[in-house]
Formats: sequence, structure tokens, C-alpha cells
Amino acid sequence: MAVKREHVGEAKNGEPVYAYHLTNRTGMRVTVLNLGATLRDIVVPAKDGKQVDVCLGQANLEEYYRNRGNLGAVVGPVANRTANARYTIDGVEYSLPVNENENNLHSDDEVYGFQRKVWAAKESENEVTFSISVPDGELGCPGNREVSVTYSLSDKNELSLHYHATSDRNTALNLTNHVYFNLRGHDAGSITDHIMQIFASHYLPVVPGAIPTGELAPVAGTPMDFTSPKEIGREIDADFEQLKLVKGYDHNYCVDDADGTLREVAVTSCPATGITMHTLSDLPGVQFYAGNALKTPKAKDGGSYGMREGFCLETQYFPNSLNQQGFARPVFGPDRELDTTTVYRFD
Repeated sequence: MAVKREHVGEAKNGEPVYAYHLTNRTGMRVTVLNLGATLRDIVVPAKDGKQVDVCLGQANLEEYYRNRGNLGAVVGPVANRTANARYTIDGVEYSLPVNENENNLHSDDEVYGFQRKVWAAKESENEVTFSISVPDGELGCPGNREVSVTYSLSDKNELSLHYHATSDRNTALNLTNHVYFNLRGHDAGSITDHIMQIFASHYLPVVPGAIPTGELAPVAGTPMDFTSPKEIGREIDADFEQLKLVKGYDHNYCVDDADGTLREVAVTSCPATGITMHTLSDLPGVQFYAGNALKTPKAKDGGSYGMREGFCLETQYFPNSLNQQGFARPVFGPDRELDTTTVYRFD
């Protein structure tokens, strides 16, 4: 196994942007950019022996700067939605950019979000670690922060993402990777025939604007139920208020028996290719997004992506957990470091 570095251009501030290629002994290949610590390619073997790139990506570096869907990027410091773009830590109120109605979504996609930064990189035999230093007050968040994410690829076709962060003040840190998958192939069309199972008996209902109500609602007897495998498209357009509010699945699922240890949270398979993806995480939530608003006119390999042609399983703390009483708060500082792992394993 090896990591190869390829120069692919320059950032807007002149910093070099590199692609890092990881390959294992089974032939699986992963490419990550130091811009946004972004997953660009995930190539895995299919049942017919062909290699399939299951990771949606942008056409070029300029498109990754735009990257409105955050395809493949590490999102932070605060992933998902924060009501009224405000939160309070230690009695002090902090503000995030208002970028989705009156709320905040995924911190900042213009300047200071982690998904737009050029990360430092350190390579080893089968992994690459990306790191950034974030000054106190940037994006209105407290604390001098040191953040890293390590991508490693094993011979078991396991792609591991290990996040670590420290801060000299209590601060908000809820990180995730916004990779979109299509197990038929990144440019192969709809994902509604994929078979999904999510190990969560409860989900978070939302109000208009997609902010959770605070209720942990049972999935049983509703179209939200993926406790047994079913096609993503089977009930996605059902006459159900929660689906109508966000035009399909875009909800946080509450992982059963989450206790901070690594456990399987979802299994997704594609009958056409025979590829199965196991998602493992030590976090309490996973946002299942079925690509309802996906629109990428300039995708890699000369393609384009439209509605429901990719899905996300974003492992994270619950949306609006900085404000919602009863949710585990992603607040970290001198006495508490962020340390979390997500694994995507392909069969």
C-alpha cells in the first residue's frame, strides 16, 4: 500500500493544492484533496470485476471552490443546521453566518468554513493526515483550535476517517464529511433503487426550514422506517408531512444504543453492481440525505448530477444540538478533546 501525491493546481491565495492517492492490495483506490480535505474518488470492485467510482465529485479545482453541495468535503466547525444562526457557550452568545433562510447550514461555504480551507498534509504508508489551525474568533467561534482528519485505507476495503481537535477555550465542533455516494457509479443516475438499512428506531422530525423539533420520534409505522432493508425510493414520495417538508429524506437518524464506541449505523447496497457499503460510527446521529436538491452541472469525467443521483450518510452530533435541550452538545475545550471515527467498508 502506498500514498502518492499529485499537484493539481493552486488555491486562490497561491497555496498549492494536491491530490493524495491511496491504494490497497485489493485494488481499491481513494483520492483526497487537501482543499477542504475533500474525498474526490472512491473506486471499488463490483461483482463483474469492474472498478466503480462510487464517490460524486466536481469537474475541476475551480468547481470545488464553488462546491455548493459540499461534495466530499469535511464540513465544520459546525455541520448541519443551527437555528437562527446563533448558539451560547458559557453564557456568551456566538453568531454564525445566516445562509439558509434565517438559519445557518454547515457553518460557512464562502470563506472560513473548513470545507474551503487548504489543509496541511502528512503522508505515511497507508494514510494521510490533514490539519488546520483555526484562530480564536474566526467565524465568530471561540478558541484557538487545532483540527485534523486522517484518511486511512485498509486491505479489508475499509476507508477510515479519524477526526481529532483541541481548543484552548470551550467551542463548538461538530464535524462530518459530506461525501455523496452512488454505488452504481458516480455518474450512473438515480440512487432510488439502492437498498438501505439504518440501525435507528427513532429520527428527528423537523419544522419548515429543517430545524429539529426536539422530539425523538419512532420510525415504526412511517415511511421513515429503515430498520429493515428497503429501497430508498419505495416511500420517498409518500404522502407524509416530514417527507414533503424537505422533498424526500433529509433527516437525522438517532443511532440505536449509541455509547461512543464504533458500531454499524447503516448498510447500503446496489443490486446492479453488487456493491455493499457498511457505515460505522461512534457518534449518536447520522443524517440520511437522498440528494433531493442535488444539482451539479459540471461533474467529474464530463458528467453532471441531478436530483437523487447521490446519497449522503453524514455521521455527526444531532442538528441544532448546540441549542436543543436534551441533545448531546458538541462543545469541546481544554478539558474535552474531540476524537471520533467514521468507517466506510465496501464488500
